Amino acid sequence: MSAVAGGCFIVLEGGEGVGKTTQWRRLADALIAAGHEVVALREPGGTPAGDALRAVLLDPSSALTPETETLLFAASRAQLVRDVITPALDRGAVVLVDRFLLSTYAYQGRGRALSLAALRQVNAFATGGLAPDLTLLLSLPLDESMARMHARGSADRMEREDDAFHRRVRAAFDDALDPGWQAQHPEIGPVVAIDADGDADVVTTRCLAALATKWPHRFSEVQVERPLSAVQVTHG
Repeated sequence: MSAVAGGCFIVLEGGEGVGKTTQWRRLADALIAAGHEVVALREPGGTPAGDALRAVLLDPSSALTPETETLLFAASRAQLVRDVITPALDRGAVVLVDRFLLSTYAYQGRGRALSLAALRQVNAFATGGLAPDLTLLLSLPLDESMARMHARGSADRMEREDDAFHRRVRAAFDDALDPGWQAQHPEIGPVVAIDADGDADVVTTRCLAALATKWPHRFSEVQVERPLSAVQVTHG
């Protein structure tokens, strides 16, 4: 089940260090400036319950099994879908989410080596079958993205995983660009590659071009917005 008519459900995905969260904020700025109602959310989080789960999931001191980690992510997603995403889509808003199910397949499926069938079942229960209308998958050469990640200094629990883990995650994201893979995983929705190399304006322009290709009558006039307005994470 994709987003209802009127609303647009857009997800930004990618490994650590690709500039995904920066582009999430910049896209929200550009869409708001063009007159769209934008609900900008992040996973895990976006609701009071989700933010509490986020604190546990990303705390480096949290000793979580892969199964526990998966269920906590799913719990945050279930709350977000029902409390925020679905109501926003019902009223015709643009819902822009930093991470969704594809991250589960990449991090818990490939990174943690959990069963994709199990992850699929858990997610279907969490989302009620809601799938993104479009996922923008940001990508950089792996060595560059990992160098950026390490240069940031303070790292959360996921960022502290070893390089082999992040290489597995990257391989899963690469697989998601294959049309055959997408056809076998309709719960992900369509995935479009975005080259994340270059300055922020260039990357934002690429993201906006992908939106205009998908929805030419809705987003073709949206321009890169300056200065960045520090979009706030939405709570329902």
